[in-house]
Amino acid sequence: MAELPVVGKASGEGSLMTVTREGCCLAGSWLNLDVYPDGCHQFLKLFEKRREEVLQVKFLRLNCNDALIDSTLGILPFLKSLKSLMLKGGHAKDKFGASLKGSLTTLPQDFGRLLHLTHLDLSFNSFSCLPNCITDLASLRELLVSHNSLVELPEDFGQLTKLTFFSAMKNQLRDLPRSIGKLAALEKLDLSENTMQSLPDEIGSLKNCTELDLSGNQLVGIPESLANLQHLQKLNLHSNLLVTVPASLASLPNLFRLDLQNNRLRSIPPEIQSAPFVHLRGNPLGEPEIPLQSDQSSSGELRSVILGTSEDSFTVTPEGCKVILACGVRFYFPPGAATSSITISFRMLSPDPQWVELRHHDILLSEVLELQPHGVEFQQKVRIWMPYTSPQMQREREVVVCTFDGQSWSSLRTMVKQRGKSEECLARCSVPHFSWFLVVSRLVENECNVPLEGALLFSTVEPNIKVTFPPGVTEETRVVTLQVLPVSAEELEEITGDSESRASPLLCLSQNSTVDFLKPVKIQLPLPPGVTGLTLDRSRLHLLHGDVQAQTWDDITNQVVLEFTHLCVLFEVTHFSWYWLWYTTKTYIGGMARKVYKRLRMYQVDPVLGKLSDRYQGPEPSEIVEMFEGEQFFAAFERGINVSADRPDCVDGRLLFIFYSHLKNMKEIYVTSEVDRKGQAVKGQVSFYRGEVPDNVPEDATKKRRGPDSHWLATLPIKLPKLKSHRGEHSGPKNGFSFPPLNLGNAETGYVTQTNLLGIAGRIGADWQTIGLNLGLTYQQIERIGYNHRADLDMQILNMLFSWAQQNSADPNCVEKLITAMKESGRQDIADEIETVIELGRQKYRASIRRVGLDQESGAEDSAVGMV
Repeated sequence: MAELPVVGKASGEGSLMTVTREGCCLAGSWLNLDVYPDGCHQFLKLFEKRREEVLQVKFLRLNCNDALIDSTLGILPFLKSLKSLMLKGGHAKDKFGASLKGSLTTLPQDFGRLLHLTHLDLSFNSFSCLPNCITDLASLRELLVSHNSLVELPEDFGQLTKLTFFSAMKNQLRDLPRSIGKLAALEKLDLSENTMQSLPDEIGSLKNCTELDLSGNQLVGIPESLANLQHLQKLNLHSNLLVTVPASLASLPNLFRLDLQNNRLRSIPPEIQSAPFVHLRGNPLGEPEIPLQSDQSSSGELRSVILGTSEDSFTVTPEGCKVILACGVRFYFPPGAATSSITISFRMLSPDPQWVELRHHDILLSEVLELQPHGVEFQQKVRIWMPYTSPQMQREREVVVCTFDGQSWSSLRTMVKQRGKSEECLARCSVPHFSWFLVVSRLVENECNVPLEGALLFSTVEPNIKVTFPPGVTEETRVVTLQVLPVSAEELEEITGDSESRASPLLCLSQNSTVDFLKPVKIQLPLPPGVTGLTLDRSRLHLLHGDVQAQTWDDITNQVVLEFTHLCVLFEVTHFSWYWLWYTTKTYIGGMARKVYKRLRMYQVDPVLGKLSDRYQGPEPSEIVEMFEGEQFFAAFERGINVSADRPDCVDGRLLFIFYSHLKNMKEIYVTSEVDRKGQAVKGQVSFYRGEVPDNVPEDATKKRRGPDSHWLATLPIKLPKLKSHRGEHSGPKNGFSFPPLNLGNAETGYVTQTNLLGIAGRIGADWQTIGLNLGLTYQQIERIGYNHRADLDMQILNMLFSWAQQNSADPNCVEKLITAMKESGRQDIADEIETVIELGRQKYRASIRRVGLDQESGAEDSAVGMV
């Protein structure tokens, strides 16, 4: 037995008082120090001053981003009473806001002597292999090693026969040891986001397993033995490479969710497909295999490379390969495309409107993908599949991949692969070299080569639009492009307020030459809706010609000869631009056409906050904001609230946004108060402003602007509630997020305070959804919280827990419900901790009764025991 380590005297007097003053309470059997940047230093001082008490601690949390974490490890094996130990990283952030992993790579060998330890959390550290001493922890029931760098588990991992919960998500596990089948007590197993390609048959021996998460791996198949898991309720297999699944899964008696989304399933057993609990979106069911999976070299199937979220490069050899990035981008490098091994690096960039030049009516559907090295020529074209957000596609629009050569953007020939009802679709192009790429939706382009002999060009959007090029129209062959934008009578009436006006589809003609044609070109346009050649009043018909930027519209009716058929009008021109046929009683058509055209390019943004109802409690504004694709705007926080001015997107105290209609225009903002809110609430606001008012903003949009700032768009109220101070609690907001003060329970049974809840939230981790459901939240509430805070796990947990607490604080049984939910979610460690807090509250209450009789008010005050 090793001797108990001796800790030198800590520097500074009054160190114990400092610990107590900062809320680092050594109360009874728990000690939480991970919320303090010098928590390990405080632990060493406590061990020196109050050693006997520290040796009796049952619940301990330390911060593995602390520089002194290694110095504390030698003490831990002597804490024989430990039941729950959290040695987590992730408490520190880098300059981009990403969580930094802790420094732990190993544990002391005598760590296995902690015979009472039932809960161990080593998440967000730097372990590449699991320390052997862990398998000696005979009482261990819950083990979390997520967000490490594990490549394998020890062969004797099956010795942990009491384990009921194991999470190794976000590691680099390639396979599982066969001994995993010995974990007969295991109920929940999370191995998501690893690199496993297969599973051992022994996984079917986990008889008590109720939840199994294998999502985000590289599994191409699953063993039939999974059908032996008779207690299985949830099986998550989404985002793998599965091409088939056993039909026997449909017969599992307790299974109520089987997630097979985003795999490669092209056929599926009818028993699986008809089951109501199966989720299949994102699979190419019934479709032929795309080359990404089917192309082969002479030696067989090409090598597959699947990258994780932390990887930003891969290597291509002359043998070729297939590559899938974590963001969904796919590549096919045919054999011989590279003459030698080459490293390809990639990154996703936000589209800057100063750089990404969108044409009129273009819609951005993806971020910018940069591939390096730039300009390196491949011997064969490389195929790229880019995922994009699917818009509501009309027949006049098409999806194309655009590329940037360092000077300008151009379109690539694009094949579109729709993935059923999934929001994510794929746009495929073939390129001889790499640069920058993005996906846009644009008006359908019909084009043709016009030689000396002449040609005929039709529109596939509106068959009655055609352009006839007579022989001798040009000396050299040139390329002509035609685009059509239909305008409905309803749209026209909404914009103009004139129910009598009608307009034909808007026609845009362009060419790759600056020289006018040698002979007139004949254009045919359909007459406006409801107008025929037999009934039209020619005085009401106007042919408009727009300049290249469609800023000026001229009435050229009297400058051309119009020929009429029953449904169409024909005329001749010698140069190309925009053409538009109107039927109206108005006299000045140019201004009206300009107004309609601008409005057709704008998007209406309704700022009503229905989707944010769980976070926003103020009134719902009703203004409709109109914005252009790629337009900049700013959010300014006013009247007593603010945000950090150190953010890179903060310009003169305002947050910068760029509006793209089909990309997320969202930012996670932590709001703070400029005043002390202990005695009052703060009613502030966030106002939105344009950066620079474009010259071409329609007059009616300009008139809607109010207030002293002519750039104003809309204002939303924000209310920060007043904060109350509780003895033994922190009254300030956590990470800039404020919660209304609350206590659960009562004086007689003991309170669970707001600070207790914050401590509980810090331990929940990836179980928050399960806990939320067991607390009574609906699936819709859980999904909304997950979406609203999809980049921040801490905020997901806090919103789940506090939204439940606020709704149930008046329920006298709410504490018991909280404990029960923790137990049902497999978090006995948290349930034990809550019961310890409640017991301390009861003891204080009984002591106060003995001391002052039936003075319940005093007892209630004393029973608010803080847990940090």
